[in-house]
Formats: sequence, structure tokens, C-alpha cells
Amino acid sequence: LLPDNPSQVGSVSVMVKVLDVNDNAPEFARFYEAFVCENAKAGQLIQTVSAIDRDDPQEGQHFYYSLAPEAANNPNFTLRDNQGN
Repeated sequence: LLPDNPSQVGSVSVMVKVLDVNDNAPEFARFYEAFVCENAKAGQLIQTVSAIDRDDPQEGQHFYYSLAPEAANNPNFTLRDNQGN
């Protein structure tokens, strides 16, 4: 639910850099759009993302997620790799 006052709404884009070693780059499984309310608690889960790779081998592919070194010390954004693509 968005507030009635547009001055109370903000947005930010998150850049994702995909590193890949074969011909088809991994991609997100779907389009993601997350919303954060002003009363969100520190450490609260905001969004879970999943990826697919068209080069997926028979035994499955594993993706690793991490913050760029320049963002690693930002206290307002954290990322947890759940080891499940």
C-alpha cells in the first residue's frame, strides 16, 4: 500500500553484475521489484532472488551471490547467499 503523499515515496535501483564463464549468461528467474516500508526492522528479509542459466548442466548449476567490495561495508544493505541458487 503506497502512501497518499507522493513526497513520502522514494525509489532506488540496484545494479547486479553477472560474472560468467560460458556462452549464456545467468539471468534472474523473473522480474523482481521490492518494497520496503518505513517500519521495516533491521535484519528483516526484504527480497529473495533466484537465477537460472541456459547452460545448465545435467547435474545442476550453482550460483554465488555476494556484495561488491565497495558495498560490503554499507550498513544499510546486506546480502546472504542461501546456497540455493
